[in-house]
Amino acid sequence: MHDFVYLASQSPRRTQLLDQLGVAHRLLPPDPHEDAEALEHERHGETPADYVQRVTLVKLQAARRRLAQRALPAAPILAADTTVALGRRILGKPRDAADAAATLRQLSGRTHRVLTAVAVATGPRAQPLLALNVSTVHVAELPERTIRDYVASGEPFGKAGAYAIQGRMAAWIERVQGSYTGIMGLPLFETARLLERARVRYR
Repeated sequence: MHDFVYLASQSPRRTQLLDQLGVAHRLLPPDPHEDAEALEHERHGETPADYVQRVTLVKLQAARRRLAQRALPAAPILAADTTVALGRRILGKPRDAADAAATLRQLSGRTHRVLTAVAVATGPRAQPLLALNVSTVHVAELPERTIRDYVASGEPFGKAGAYAIQGRMAAWIERVQGSYTGIMGLPLFETARLLERARVRYR
């Protein structure tokens, strides 16, 4: 049994969700010279499901290299990635305020999917354990002033689809089908099953 996992993420939401699950974890963030955003580059013709699973596995592999280079104690590594999709179109993290506003206009009054992939590596050569959660979210019509104010709050930045369901945007989420924690960035049901298979001890 393992007493903790390494979390290959800088997301405070994923940290909070692992705390909620009762799993001890240590951060394994990228080195300053690593371009973490480059790992999220899209490939032409890639479906959102293929994209989010590939990016998650790439992040996991990068974390495995960091663990070996830093000569840290052995423990499972958990990586995850979340994307928002309108049909086959991937709506990633906004580049700037104009991009964030444009993304929110696309989501306004429509139903979209939120896909989160989770992967766990139990050893340097072990086959990764992988799970995918897909949820649907319907956003009410967003007034232009609401979009402007939300972008000005800064909350959309660094988030796929330019919003955080646990933040101010919750007032405009009309309905959800699927996993709320998956939409936040770490589906706890799937994550718990992977950690059980990886023999991680809960607190």
